Amino acid sequence: MDATIVKIGNSKGIRLPAVILNELNLSENDKVTIHLENNVILIKPYKPRLNWSKAFKEMHANGDDSLIEMPELENDDWI
Repeated sequence: MDATIVKIGNSKGIRLPAVILNELNLSENDKVTIHLENNVILIKPYKPRLNWSKAFKEMHANGDDSLIEMPELENDDWI
């Protein structure tokens, strides 16, 4: 399936065919992620990292969410 790059304000974009949008259950204003991989543009439906909130709450309950101190990084010699 081919597409043409079009001007959108000061930017450029492509129009995604309805067939693809329907296949991925995407509609206007839905978020997607865009990656460049081996000179190929990948567009995927956005999926937030599931269960992170629950994991962070468990870490806090277990006292496992404290700051890791690394004194060796306190000087600027490593920059």
